[in-house]
Amino acid sequence: MGKFQASVASMRLRTLPLSTGGVLLGILLAVADFKVDVWAAVLVVVTTVCLQILSNLSNELGDVLHGTDTPDRQGPQYGLNGGVLTVSDMKLLIGIFVVLCIVSGTAMTWRSFGTLLDMTPLLVLLLGGFAILGAMRYTLGRNPYGYRGLGDFYVFVFFGIVAVCGAYFVCAHTLYWRLLLPGAAVGFLSMGVLNVNNIRDMKTDAANRFTVAIRLGEHRAKIYQTVLVVLGWACMAVYCLLRIPDLWHWLWVLTLPLFILHLKGVWQRHDRALDPMLPLLVMSTFLFCLLAGLGFVIYLL
Repeated sequence: MGKFQASVASMRLRTLPLSTGGVLLGILLAVADFKVDVWAAVLVVVTTVCLQILSNLSNELGDVLHGTDTPDRQGPQYGLNGGVLTVSDMKLLIGIFVVLCIVSGTAMTWRSFGTLLDMTPLLVLLLGGFAILGAMRYTLGRNPYGYRGLGDFYVFVFFGIVAVCGAYFVCAHTLYWRLLLPGAAVGFLSMGVLNVNNIRDMKTDAANRFTVAIRLGEHRAKIYQTVLVVLGWACMAVYCLLRIPDLWHWLWVLTLPLFILHLKGVWQRHDRALDPMLPLLVMSTFLFCLLAGLGFVIYLL
């Protein structure tokens, strides 16, 4: 594997549906309520992709520097922990994506609000700055929050609440409190992705990382996984019940077999055998978001 292939591998493109799912749901809900600028919506997705890749690169560098990623790692090997890329290579990639995040986020804000010199777009840019720092500080730095069991909170806030509500606000320029429910739904399901990853890596993480899965132990971490999926579904169900009743609003229920298959696999598998449950939950969550958003759009047609 050459450096280009190794760089692409370290970007972990299979995680992109998870990060884009929440913003896609927010965009589609905005489309159902307002007239949305297409280019603003496209730039929301582009910015999200850049942030996710930045997070993936930063996490790999942080894990290698802290000695968490070793040859005994249960998950797949990427560019840096596979020995193809150097630390300098990874720092360069991270720098490139920091710039891409800033450029795309600024373009998104300008396209949506028509200016950067007002209070609202300035607040959006400030939130974007915090998102960049949050993406990098999960495992990087002297005291990364991912090593203190705070990763679940970060994922809930940024992959759920910020993704759905932020995308809706950029597209619609307004918010209402009920959007916290689909935001929380995506947040809980995204926490589930992180939790499965942490259950799989418990043996190697135990050396210097303190995750929720390690705190709970494998059995209770799997109970926690089940609760997260149930809470995600419950939040979306409550949101639909609070809206005008229509069968199209429940289109996302079609993904139920995928989530059942995921939970069955989580309870039956251990260690490295859990790895297929990660992409399964990522794609299930993406389809959940897509169908939930489309249901509200189709209702208006």
